[in-house]
Amino acid sequence: MALVDATDWNQHVESSEFSFTFERHYPANSCLLPLCSLYGTAVTTVEGVGTTKTKLHPIQQRLAKCHGSQCGFCTPGMVMSMYSLLRNHPEPTMEQIAASLDGNLCRCTGYRPIIDSFSAFSPECCPLAGSGKCCMDKEEKKEKDSEREHPSSCSGEGNRMCSGLCKPEEFHPIDPTQDYIFPPELMRVAEEIKGRPLLFNGERTTWISPASLQELLNLKANYPNAPLVVGNTSVGLDMKLLGVYHPLLLHPTRIPDLHVARVGDNGIVIGAATHFAQLRDFLLAIIPEFPMEKTKIYHTLLKQLRTLAGEQIRSLASLGGHIVSRGSTWDLNPVLAAGKAILNLASIDGTRQIPLNDEFLAGLPQADLSPREVIVSVFIPFSKKDEFVSAFRQAERRKNALSVTNSAMKVLFQPGTDVIEDLAILYGGIGPTTVSARNTCQLLIGRNWNEQMLNDACRLILEEIILSPSAPGGKVEYRRTLLVSFFFRFYLEVLQGLKNMYPSMYPDLPKEYASVLGEFHDKPPQGMQTYQDVDPHQPPQDPVGRPIMLQSGMKHATGEAVYVDDIAPADGQLYMAVVTSTRAHARILSIDVSEALEEPGVVAVVTADDIPGENGDGKEKVFAEDEVIYIGHIICGVVAESYECAKRARGKVKIEYQDLELILTIEEAIEHNSFFTKEKKIEKGNVKEAFKTVENIIEGKIHIGGQEHFYLETDSVFVIPRKEDNEMDIYVSTQDTSKVQQLVASVLDVQSNRIMCHTRRVGGAFGGKTTKPPFFSAAAAVAARKTGCPVRFILERDDDMLIPGGRHPLLGKYKVGFMNDGKIKAVDLLFYINGGCTPDESELVIDYVVLKSSNAYDVPNFRSCGWACKTNLPSNTAFRGFGFPQSALCAETWVTAVADQLGLPHDQVREMNMYKKVSETPFKEEIDPRNLVVCWEKCLERSDYYNRRKEAEEFNKQSYWKKKGIAIIPMKFSVGFNATHYHQAAALVHIYLDGSVLVSHGGVEMGQGMYTKMLQVASHELKIPLSYIHPYERTTVTIPNAVVTAGSVGSEVNGKAVQNACQILRKRLEPIIQKNPEGKWEDWIMKAYEESINLSATGFFKGYFANMDWEKGEGHAFPYFVFGAACSEAEIDCLTGDHKNIRTDIVMDACFSINPAIDIGQIEGGFIQGLGLYTMEEIKFSPEGQQYTLGPDTYKIPAVCDVPEQFRVYLLPNSRNPIALYSSKGMGEAGVFLASSVFFAIRDAVAAARKERGLYDVFTLDSPLNVEKIRMACADHFTEMIPKDKPGTYKPWAINVD
Repeated sequence: MALVDATDWNQHVESSEFSFTFERHYPANSCLLPLCSLYGTAVTTVEGVGTTKTKLHPIQQRLAKCHGSQCGFCTPGMVMSMYSLLRNHPEPTMEQIAASLDGNLCRCTGYRPIIDSFSAFSPECCPLAGSGKCCMDKEEKKEKDSEREHPSSCSGEGNRMCSGLCKPEEFHPIDPTQDYIFPPELMRVAEEIKGRPLLFNGERTTWISPASLQELLNLKANYPNAPLVVGNTSVGLDMKLLGVYHPLLLHPTRIPDLHVARVGDNGIVIGAATHFAQLRDFLLAIIPEFPMEKTKIYHTLLKQLRTLAGEQIRSLASLGGHIVSRGSTWDLNPVLAAGKAILNLASIDGTRQIPLNDEFLAGLPQADLSPREVIVSVFIPFSKKDEFVSAFRQAERRKNALSVTNSAMKVLFQPGTDVIEDLAILYGGIGPTTVSARNTCQLLIGRNWNEQMLNDACRLILEEIILSPSAPGGKVEYRRTLLVSFFFRFYLEVLQGLKNMYPSMYPDLPKEYASVLGEFHDKPPQGMQTYQDVDPHQPPQDPVGRPIMLQSGMKHATGEAVYVDDIAPADGQLYMAVVTSTRAHARILSIDVSEALEEPGVVAVVTADDIPGENGDGKEKVFAEDEVIYIGHIICGVVAESYECAKRARGKVKIEYQDLELILTIEEAIEHNSFFTKEKKIEKGNVKEAFKTVENIIEGKIHIGGQEHFYLETDSVFVIPRKEDNEMDIYVSTQDTSKVQQLVASVLDVQSNRIMCHTRRVGGAFGGKTTKPPFFSAAAAVAARKTGCPVRFILERDDDMLIPGGRHPLLGKYKVGFMNDGKIKAVDLLFYINGGCTPDESELVIDYVVLKSSNAYDVPNFRSCGWACKTNLPSNTAFRGFGFPQSALCAETWVTAVADQLGLPHDQVREMNMYKKVSETPFKEEIDPRNLVVCWEKCLERSDYYNRRKEAEEFNKQSYWKKKGIAIIPMKFSVGFNATHYHQAAALVHIYLDGSVLVSHGGVEMGQGMYTKMLQVASHELKIPLSYIHPYERTTVTIPNAVVTAGSVGSEVNGKAVQNACQILRKRLEPIIQKNPEGKWEDWIMKAYEESINLSATGFFKGYFANMDWEKGEGHAFPYFVFGAACSEAEIDCLTGDHKNIRTDIVMDACFSINPAIDIGQIEGGFIQGLGLYTMEEIKFSPEGQQYTLGPDTYKIPAVCDVPEQFRVYLLPNSRNPIALYSSKGMGEAGVFLASSVFFAIRDAVAAARKERGLYDVFTLDSPLNVEKIRMACADHFTEMIPKDKPGTYKPWAINVD
């Protein structure tokens, strides 16, 4: 079993455990499973489920063939989650399938194809699952006959449009004989160790697994500070991430007393070692056996369990561990306290019971267990007839995310009345522990449950529960609002409950209040993918234009795909961990490595003094020397015999600093004139004069936060020095292998021809593996040179989020002049991006921000200026979309502001100002926007926009606390780079005597399907089946000086090079083919060899013409444009800020798609990544420049629950791009911005709420539009009643760097 780092939440194993009375299968994160805990357990990894060498499991086959894998790094985890579910539930419901993936993250696919793949295992599944259609979809009646054909088939007339990307009828059925049985020898082991303790001694820690409660109590008496480890979800993370050390660990899972689950006369008793998944299953089993009035508390627990963590954590974490760790945001503890649960404790001195109440949760000594005691079980009493219990939580993501704030509330009335007899109100996420509004509850006892009580309760809660303006976690005013918002929802739920119990005694809820009840429930997403079929006369073996499966798809699904850290260890291999700066800007006074060198296993400490050549590229250093310029700046590297040793030793490096002046925010950079670049500017028309002629002028600004790449494979490099001539092999996860070679050669002071760089595949990149991998590689190469040994340098998740930067935060200011009919006549824009501490890609990004700032709008007088700010933050870098998602969101914001100012429909103002005819961009490049107009019109039609807008408006009239919004957004995306040489590409194609073909090129496969498309190109040009062709890894050995794989053009420019090489070869073969036209390919190749014809060819593509003259502010900046439009509908909960993505329709001008499955996958994946950017993902920094968001627990990317319930993509037919390969277009980045349609749909819903509350002003919402911003924008009496803190009177927990 391969163990992975503690913050990688996608590498799972599936375990089956034979206990005293049962066998169970469960998914687990390998990083949370101590090896000792697996004694007696059968472990199945993805390789054990099926392999390409033996037989694939249907799960693996379907996932690969339904295009559910892109970079492939998350794919084994997806397979194992589904495999575990099927072992326990052979015919799962769709809800179970979605829940099984709660703990899985994917940054590439957008999840839709994964759900499609797995839905076929559910009896609820549509027989067309995976094909992009649904047999029950009434919308299909509106489609053309050509789109009502059998899935994955196409009509024979018209545009030959296809719907769906795979063929469900080809899937293999599940074969139960393929699954492993529980090994009989482990059953014997279980019997042999029954009643005996297990003891394992490590170098520093001892592990004991007692077999009886008495043994455990004896151990606790002798070792009171030894923690109990069941799920390892708390102790393990503390040890790994915080460096907490425990000499003794106790593992009590073999003790039957801790696993009880029984029903008593007054309630249920649950053993402390019971896992959450077991608790859930037990509650589901017993609830139907009792009257509803007795099970209210159990229903409430179930509700919280559904969103608590993911299935992997629910399968491991224990109830007792959850209780005793007492995390402030733990969701079950407030419920148990409100329900008056009792803890059954035991020690060597005897047993006792204590209440699980607010005092226990606060850790008060008089209410706590002693160090010698353990929790044996928890008693949870039945609810009473006149008792009501509810629980609430709000998180940044609905599932698998810690709560921002949670709450549990219980009220008991005097029998038959609404007079309060007992009341409990508890909150989590407000302080370091769960807090109780105990005084408020006491004051409300004896009161009637009415509006006066509600008003008094809200006031009392806010007076009692105090949240400091500097509270950790931030969002202070939002959390204060949730205190009273949650109570308001509880108040109404209780009123509704009283009405249901005593219909004649209580009136119906007021219409205005009814919409408060009920929270959003997730539905598994359904998709539809529509694209144009190939010409009916195209030969069947010609793969171009067909949805061919990803070349590595099967290997992704079986775990056989090799990434950098999968490469087998080399002889003498060492590991490196880096020491990074803890100050954002300081002078280094001294570095003391003596204590680190004394650590057993440490071989060397590498610093800038060890570099034989140049320390960096002149703009950025490999190792800091005299000064550090951000927190995370690499100062030195510790090289040791194991990574654990290197990590321990780096903590012993002592560094003294002298602090220097800090610049962190854009505002501070502007104030200090701290810029990397001079002003970048484009201008069209006469902006100054135009403002004098318009009828209206509006000004505003928008702040757009940054974004972490969060690729699943962290930065990885493996350096192997050769024995002679200073040669070195570098295996690296990068988008720019040539840049790695150049920098390493410069740093080592050798020629580039001595450095061989290899990149087989990359587990996600999105721009983030462009500029930083060369520096990581150089650091490891220096270590390898110094020690003479191979060095493996794999960044853990926290370092990978700390050291490299992400997407640039942006401040956009606008001034817009327009007429009363909505026609925009003049726009003046100012952009500032936070570039961080070194130039990196910031100059190019601000170029693109300025050049692309008009989006799809033809404004006659337009000026855009931009600056890249220099600050003491990590250097922000390339990221999918490269500035366009930020600048285009600003464009849509000022268009929206115009519409709001005039009271016109947003779509009307957008359409009015869009490009309509052949025209020029503000930088004087010609644009033909006819397909932009077609995309817009098609999107309006396919989304049924106007009817759905009316439906949303009608819904909003009936619902005060929940609102729907809908928005349609156009897009003009510029593809590629603004210089010709960035588009050059080379390829090398060999034909061997058996007819097989090897294709090598300068592009990097990172999930975008480049290798697959290259094989399609070679197959088409050589006119041979795909099975004859194999791709070679990206290496500087075969292709020198290749440009970075980026800008959406990697596949097409490298495809041009492959095309060129194959055409050369085919031309050489033509005379032989003409002589023997009926011959076989192998015969032709052998004949060519006999005639001494060269069967190897180099292909080259000079590149698309592009240039930009910034002195003149004009040029042919980009090769071509991609047009598109997206319509999204969302629903918001005005009380909490939660939202649900209902439906998205995308129409994209992809021209002739070389591979529709890959292109649609790129669109969907980009859209979901954009969804994170605009609605969820938030990077937080302290006032000192320390980044808080360093892992999946603090930084949330979209999950399955965030995918629109209806997700439809339509590729525009009959469109051509004459300059590109086979008339295609690059789809890698364009989808990101289209997620702004969700942003503006949410904004539309917020506007409806504000209007109903009497707020008619033009307002701006910043990005990300998360739960906090949504809730606080829906201003009401709850947001008004909370205490407000005056900025400048306190030190905030976090600052806004945009």
